[in-house]
Amino acid sequence: MSTAKPLTLYNSLTREAAPFRPIDPDMVRLYSCGPTVYSAAHLGNLRAYVFTDTLRRTLNWKGYATTHVVNITDVGHLTSDADAGDDKMELAAQAAGETAWEVAARYTALFKADLKALNVLDPSIWSVATHHIQDMIAFARAIEKHGAAYEIAGGLYFDTSKVPDYGFLARAAPEGPEVGRIGEVQGKRQPHDFAIWRRSPPDERRQMEWQSPWGPGAPGWHLECSVMSMKYLGRRFDIHTGGIDHREIHHVNEIAQNQAFTCSADTGANWWMHNNFLVDRTGKMSKSKGGVATLGALVARGVHPLAYRLLCLSAHYRSELEFSLDAVSAALTRLKRLVGTVAKAAPADAAIDGWAAEQRFSRGAALDVFRDQSECELPPAAADHVDRFDAALADDLNTPVALTVLDAMLADRRLDARAKRRLLASFDAALGLDLLRTARADLSLRPETASLDAGAVEALLGNRQAARAAKDFAAADAARDRLGAAGVEIMDGDTVRWEWRPALTD
Repeated sequence: MSTAKPLTLYNSLTREAAPFRPIDPDMVRLYSCGPTVYSAAHLGNLRAYVFTDTLRRTLNWKGYATTHVVNITDVGHLTSDADAGDDKMELAAQAAGETAWEVAARYTALFKADLKALNVLDPSIWSVATHHIQDMIAFARAIEKHGAAYEIAGGLYFDTSKVPDYGFLARAAPEGPEVGRIGEVQGKRQPHDFAIWRRSPPDERRQMEWQSPWGPGAPGWHLECSVMSMKYLGRRFDIHTGGIDHREIHHVNEIAQNQAFTCSADTGANWWMHNNFLVDRTGKMSKSKGGVATLGALVARGVHPLAYRLLCLSAHYRSELEFSLDAVSAALTRLKRLVGTVAKAAPADAAIDGWAAEQRFSRGAALDVFRDQSECELPPAAADHVDRFDAALADDLNTPVALTVLDAMLADRRLDARAKRRLLASFDAALGLDLLRTARADLSLRPETASLDAGAVEALLGNRQAARAAKDFAAADAARDRLGAAGVEIMDGDTVRWEWRPALTD
């Protein structure tokens, strides 16, 4: 293999791509904004975690060790994303007839299950907001002491005029209405000043409130990430990730807090990285749209979770990704064909799979693919595929190109099955499609309304294939009709095996 390409990443702070250089060459420190656990995460939310997981896997693939922190927001996020409205956790608890703590526990567990289904690696640290209330109070007191906060009837507010470059991340003028949220709160000095600590109304008792120097209440949403990122990663760390909507508001205010706390121009992270929206034909996907907005709803329609991961990888993380049933159905088809190709071209090999299971997530293990391994010597032709795959990842995580390299490698007749299996282990350490372990039968999920199980579908497909070979087209059509009535769509073609998928409908 030739010299590995330097990793280039796009930085939202500078609006340009640049070679990535970690603060500590021995450990990349990474923080990701986690979910507000008042309901199930929608597919647009989950795209952010597929992106961050791909980033982390790429860093590992390129030889960097990582410390990754993901927060769980279980308090402080208001329904308006501003300084008005109800706390999302309190509102969800009232609607469910449960405590806010019960709601948080239920949806935290569901979120983690969704990530596991998508083959997203667990972070190094799960950081729960309500476990850090005293840290947040101390952080807020420091900002107040530094003269960047003031107290009003509603609580403690951040004075955005104290930050010279406030709004720079969003490329918005500090005095303009487009930066931050304009909340109608009496006593605010500037419309875009935001709550650091929200005092509870005197006539209202809330489930989630704590005593503070500014009265009983709860932290502001933006405070949480400043506190937890610095607590675990230091005042300056490498990368902060989130959805592109955070770039305009949440991360702008987070940076302002970081600068006021440290009395410096440091933004906290050197790199701020944002994935673009998942959109449908009516615009940005959100929880309120219902339908197939959650992973669970998608699975109920017969779509394997890894098909959604593949759909995300098929577009660059900084591009909008259009979601439709047709698009996710096509991703499922692509995944089934890929798994079928792997089974034929690079079948299971105990020695290689054992090496992969041991090495795949350790620092630089994927690039160690060319180290001498007596059980599998790689031919020179493998180097070209590794170089091209490395170049794709190094180009700001260009996963669409990386997928084409994977396809080309599996089709390369110069490589034997063992070489392909070993390269597959390396490539999938970055892509996370779990191709070493996923069998075609695993992808044969069906809608709950289907009247046939996967085994019956395969049997009918075999009968239909035999009937077609015998030119008994009446029998073949009868098998097709039986499958169609059960909600199964057949895809004929020159594939490794006869393919089918659940018939998805709006």
